[in-house]
Amino acid sequence: MRYRAVSLSVSTIDAPGARVKRPLRVVSLVMRTHTIHGGDDAALNVQEAGSGRPVLFVHGLSQSVMSWRHQFESDLTDEFRLVALDNRGHGESEKPRDAYGDSTLWAQDIHAVVTELELDDVVLVGWSYGGVVALDYLDSFGTDHTAGLNFVGGVSALGSETATARLGSEYVDLVSGFVSTDAEESVETMRQFVDLCVFEELSPADRYYMLGYNVVVPPHVRDSLRDRVVSHDDTLASLDVPVLVTHGEEDAVVVPDVARTYAELVESEVSWYPNTGHSPFWERPERFNRELRAFVHEL
Repeated sequence: MRYRAVSLSVSTIDAPGARVKRPLRVVSLVMRTHTIHGGDDAALNVQEAGSGRPVLFVHGLSQSVMSWRHQFESDLTDEFRLVALDNRGHGESEKPRDAYGDSTLWAQDIHAVVTELELDDVVLVGWSYGGVVALDYLDSFGTDHTAGLNFVGGVSALGSETATARLGSEYVDLVSGFVSTDAEESVETMRQFVDLCVFEELSPADRYYMLGYNVVVPPHVRDSLRDRVVSHDDTLASLDVPVLVTHGEEDAVVVPDVARTYAELVESEVSWYPNTGHSPFWERPERFNRELRAFVHEL
């Protein structure tokens, strides 16, 4: 385990229709970094901060632990033990050539993090593709160690007509560029994808911050994730832990109607974010953190 001391001046943008920065506080925390071996012994980069009830963040396609900046830099660390991993093939985790189509491997990744870090009664936060990964784990290992699930712009199925119909048309049009080995085309596709993940225009600093961790994911990884076929609708429907569905009303990646589908599948609370796209935790961090805190306290 490695330690990294971080001092951060935190600000946020949380006013619908306006880019208003409001200072919150100065955060001084110690980031603890682990290398944990998941399914098929893949090395996974895991970061954590804070103490208390554990909350495990699982990011989406082509993202990283850096996606959760506004959570790790917030006062959530005063109350909770925040943990995030780079999914296999992403960020600083291992990027094998062919290890992405088997749900068991993804489940073992999450299980390894949960067991090695002793995350009892963990709250899972699955964003986008991370929703499938969280459900991979719950399908294989059940809810014995899980207290609740926050499904954030999440998907529960991949590779079928039904699954594709749950995706925004602009996103579907971009997918072919995800696998390009031409550097210029790949970067341009990722730039468009980053912009599509939010409703309001990103600042240049935020755009390049996000673009940086998107482009490090190799095309072969994105290709394998795109080709995966799985459905966890039944897994979601059978969950016996509380579920919070968080969805932006302007989500162009996972269409908002999907949240209504989930509400029909499983007893859950649905939280709608107006003027918000695919990334509520980034676009509306104050509200997201407040609702996550309340959800965890209710468990």
